[in-house]
Amino acid sequence: MKKITEEMINQAVELAESYYKKGKYLCSEAVLAAVNEVLDCGMPQEYIRLTSGFPVGMGGAGCTCGAITGGQCALGLVYGRKKAGGSNKKIMKLSKELHDRFREKNGSACCRVLIKDYQFGSKEHKERCTRVTGETCKIVMELVFENQGILSKIL
Repeated sequence: MKKITEEMINQAVELAESYYKKGKYLCSEAVLAAVNEVLDCGMPQEYIRLTSGFPVGMGGAGCTCGAITGGQCALGLVYGRKKAGGSNKKIMKLSKELHDRFREKNGSACCRVLIKDYQFGSKEHKERCTRVTGETCKIVMELVFENQGILSKIL
């Protein structure tokens, strides 16, 4: 994997926002796709479909924001266990950190709370979710950036 720079963080954010805004992907898919592409993780493009049910809080249920679940998948792609029974301490710590930073920034991790003031499908809703998608991708990339020194210890 490449050494992460501030430029790469910005590139991933722009890419995630573009994917969402243009309708190529929804929030969860956009975050995972952008991180995979910018970090050159090697995950086949068709695997992004694993996150297709997460948008709108788990398929429209309004629970956890899809951007967070896509971000969790992206962190797992980088820091997840490499073998059954291996340590998952680092991914667990980083997953909680993503959740906590997201909640601090947005006040909630619940999709229905985040979009309650917007008519679903409206221009304002799309703008809000585009921004949240980009912000979440930024948090994920920052977490990888802040922890990239540990990669050699876990790969």
